[in-house]
Amino acid sequence: MTESPSATRSPLLEIGVTLLIPSLILMQFSKPEHLGAAGALLVALAFPIGWGLRELARSRKFSLFAGLGVVSLLLTGGIGLLQLDARWLAVKEAAIPAMLGLIVAGSALTRTPLVRVLLYTPLLLDTGRIDTALAERGNLPAFEARLRAATWMLAGSFAFSSVMNYTLATWIVTSPAGSAAFNEELGRLTLLSYPMIALPATLMMMAVLYYLAVGVKRLAGLSLSDALHGK
Repeated sequence: MTESPSATRSPLLEIGVTLLIPSLILMQFSKPEHLGAAGALLVALAFPIGWGLRELARSRKFSLFAGLGVVSLLLTGGIGLLQLDARWLAVKEAAIPAMLGLIVAGSALTRTPLVRVLLYTPLLLDTGRIDTALAERGNLPAFEARLRAATWMLAGSFAFSSVMNYTLATWIVTSPAGSAAFNEELGRLTLLSYPMIALPATLMMMAVLYYLAVGVKRLAGLSLSDALHGK
């Protein structure tokens, strides 16, 4: 029997496994009388890394974002276990979204802007129906320009994440790597990064999707409900 997406994909379960449980372990079990700094870090990272590898295995194809997530976690573990300067954590936190932003921005200069992969995708929208309606109205070039603008907007959301990641990491994580205090600060950073970075970045991405929906309505004559995949 094939599992339904709702049965296998739960946002609350994902937040619990990748955010809440690791943060709790780092903040509560890093003392020498518990797991110790290294042990707590390894156990905490095992949850999101295991989840990321599970998602890669379930999708049966490489996902750039899932892959970068696993790499980011491995780098965090390396910084803690090798007791590198804590400033490298801030650099790492900023580098990954900055790299993604540069990739997205660069794609705006090509024939295939990445917004097509991330937002204007058959997984979300009935792109075939939209493209047909655009062609009938002679508005394909105008919509291509809108896709390119949306790509720049999306790159801006990654730039926001990069700056906020660096700022938050340098503000919260100040203790030497490999110490219990470092782990506790890393746990707080993980918790705060969700409301202060992930949620605003998600809202920005939704704003880009709305920008595309307005373009679909204006240029293709389709409402969002008509343009959604499966409608």
